[in-house]
Amino acid sequence: MKKLLFIFFTTVVCSTSAYAQEGIPVYFDYLADNYYLVYPSMAGVGQGGKIRLTAREQWFDVDEAPSLQTLSANFRVSETNSGLGLIIFNDANGYHSQTGAKATYAHHLQFGEDIRILNQLSFGLSVGFIQSNLDETEFRSVIPDPIITGGNNSVGYFNMDLGMSYNYMEFYAHVAALNILGTGRDLYTAIEFDNLRRYLFSVGYVFGKSLWRVEPSILFQLTEFTEEKTVDINAKVYRDLSFGTIWGGLSYRRSFDGAQFQVDGTFGEQRLQLFTPIVGINYNRFMFSYNYSYQSGDIRLDNGGFHQITLGYDFGPRRENRFDCFCPAAN
Repeated sequence: MKKLLFIFFTTVVCSTSAYAQEGIPVYFDYLADNYYLVYPSMAGVGQGGKIRLTAREQWFDVDEAPSLQTLSANFRVSETNSGLGLIIFNDANGYHSQTGAKATYAHHLQFGEDIRILNQLSFGLSVGFIQSNLDETEFRSVIPDPIITGGNNSVGYFNMDLGMSYNYMEFYAHVAALNILGTGRDLYTAIEFDNLRRYLFSVGYVFGKSLWRVEPSILFQLTEFTEEKTVDINAKVYRDLSFGTIWGGLSYRRSFDGAQFQVDGTFGEQRLQLFTPIVGINYNRFMFSYNYSYQSGDIRLDNGGFHQITLGYDFGPRRENRFDCFCPAAN
């Protein structure tokens, strides 16, 4: 029964928000010093580099539930203002899946002569290839449906992302346009997806110079074709210890648009609301974080949440030899 419910649920979701999910979905792994996964302008923003491996699983007790894996690496080219990056990802959701890779070039303009003062304007461009698949081999019907091919449909295409960032010591602001080319996944006979553009904006600041620090931030998303809008309101707290830094926080995602539903003859509207606590630790050059997202509301597929872990490694100059600020995304 749960599998039938999942098929119905994902069919409805794909028909209303497929545009927003093409490419790498924007979850909450960016809060684990992984802004490059969202903004190409953050490739090589610091004097060293970062490697991040993430894995996300939703609804453990539901077959073929959404899952996502990403591997990203970015670094500053030695003695230059250029940064390079690479992202590989695999995203599966029911009978639809996509795999892809993105290569990034970023250019950083440092203002001021003191290289210890982070005052930098950055521009980034990512070029990616995505292979999108729709497996219809298990679709069965007594009456043949001409829309269903009964095979494993696959299509590959290129796309591009543009981004810009400004980092000044503990302050940061980012903007990006994703999937800017007029290409899409023409997997469906009845519908062709050609406008997959999304626009992102982030701003945040780290307060405090002592052992304790607080970082509030927001991230806003807009999907062009459907005009869907969401906002993340985030807060993180850091504590320095003898072996490194531990940190934790909470993110609240809210959709500006609601979905209508009917229960027992009564109509209602529900907006997406996700509560995501996150914890992490930085030990030497290694980083580990875990976050758990819980969706509130009366209409849910499952009472379980969404689990995500991130493993990271920072290379290049050590933090104390980089910028003279507490700026985790750059240091």
